[in-house]
Amino acid sequence: MTWTDLKTALAVEGYVASDDLAVALQLALSLCRPLLLEGAAGVGKTEIARTLSAVMDTRLIRLQCYEGLDAAQAIYEWNYQRQLLTIRAASEAGETGKAVEDRIFSSDFLLERPLLAAITQETPPVLLIDEIDRADEEFEAYLLEVLSDYQVSIPELGTITATSRPVVILTSNGTRDLSDALRRRCLYTYVEYPDRETELAILKARCPDVEARLGEQIVGFVQKLRQEELEKTPGVAEMLDFASALMGLGIADLTDNLAILQSTLTTLLKTQSDQAQITPEVAGRIAGKAA
Repeated sequence: MTWTDLKTALAVEGYVASDDLAVALQLALSLCRPLLLEGAAGVGKTEIARTLSAVMDTRLIRLQCYEGLDAAQAIYEWNYQRQLLTIRAASEAGETGKAVEDRIFSSDFLLERPLLAAITQETPPVLLIDEIDRADEEFEAYLLEVLSDYQVSIPELGTITATSRPVVILTSNGTRDLSDALRRRCLYTYVEYPDRETELAILKARCPDVEARLGEQIVGFVQKLRQEELEKTPGVAEMLDFASALMGLGIADLTDNLAILQSTLTTLLKTQSDQAQITPEVAGRIAGKAA
């Protein structure tokens, strides 16, 4: 599949990718390398993994990163309750020693978490490691073996090698610097907010019933709103929520009813300070420029 074919396939699923992103995805697929997507929140980094899994007709396995994430939540852990029950039953039956130990540390007692599950699928899944920058730096060390050799080492069982190589997408919002070791193992692209034409195409793909004039106003309003000094800049998902809210209220022109326009800004502005900053007067000014 060429990058243009991939871009077209993504568009069919409702994701309008830039040329740079489509090329990066095609290279990740052809080279079997993880792809690190960096950019502001709300630019569609997570959605690309969901859409790619739909294009490939394969399972999406998601690991949501957070502070304190460790191997037990990300790779594997033992089913301790079942192990204890087995030990108790073996003791009552007079069984002891290595035979019991081998039994309770077999694959039957292993709980697969996303990273291990991703390398044990018969059909290569899409593995989304979402917001890797939210995890601790120490957690990146757990990832290196998976991303380099597509294998997991379990002391009690040995090394589990990938049945098939997953397509790995990592996302980062840039809240902290990632290690050089992690970056070296990945292809990389920075995902920008979409330009006007691309965002219009996204709106038409996701909200095909929106009228052309209103669509132009919505995209123009959101793009000018992003130029304001906001704590949380609205992303593409917020733009789509904004469009759905306006259509649901029967609004055909942003400048027709500024009071209703102001009430719909709850879909775009997600902090009290941002809502206080974008007063009806400011919203009206932005709407006028977007008209």
